[in-house]
Amino acid sequence: MSAVPQPRTEAAENPPAEPAARAGAGRRSLAVALLIGALGAALVLLTGAQTWGEGRTGAGQGALPVSADGRDVTGLPAALAVVGLAALVAVLAVRRLGRTAVAALLTLCGAAIVLTSVLGATDTDALRAEAAKATGLADAGVAHVSHTAWPWLSAVGGVLLLLAGLLALRYGRGWPAMSGRYERAERPARGRTPAAVDPDRPEELWKALDRGEDPTGEDPTRGD
Repeated sequence: MSAVPQPRTEAAENPPAEPAARAGAGRRSLAVALLIGALGAALVLLTGAQTWGEGRTGAGQGALPVSADGRDVTGLPAALAVVGLAALVAVLAVRRLGRTAVAALLTLCGAAIVLTSVLGATDTDALRAEAAKATGLADAGVAHVSHTAWPWLSAVGGVLLLLAGLLALRYGRGWPAMSGRYERAERPARGRTPAAVDPDRPEELWKALDRGEDPTGEDPTRGD
């Protein structure tokens, strides 16, 4: 008597979509983090070369215009942007605790950029230094001081890097690692017998080495 086939359940026909949903969320968060992180670093580097403050200083019977760009006010945002950009790339090159540490570094870089940019938005020390250079007087004053919007845009770039770091902290464990593909290529499949290599054909020797196989044909698991 043949066994009666059991009806297929709905769970068997429609496997849970939760793993696929998590994978999709991980890919989206990775793309967003890379995009906003790169944009944030580029924005900070761009604003560092722009004028942050302007004013006028007395010189004899007239007045000289003086200005200070972001690098004159503070070089920290640009330096932190470079570090943050490197951390953004390094997030994909490390795993586990290393990825968490790099993501935390990226987050701290973004926060520090915001802080230093906001502090530099009302800075006048750089203008006084430029006035001293223009007049040759160490105590040269600056009048009619005005500030531009560039330091605030630098702070926006820092916020983008900060958000990229938070995304890496939240979803980074599910992101792929750049080194995974090469590690799999270096490890031959367990139980697979390497193909025979003709020692008289150099191209086959190179292909075997590229696959991680021993072109001499020796079994690495065999004892002496």
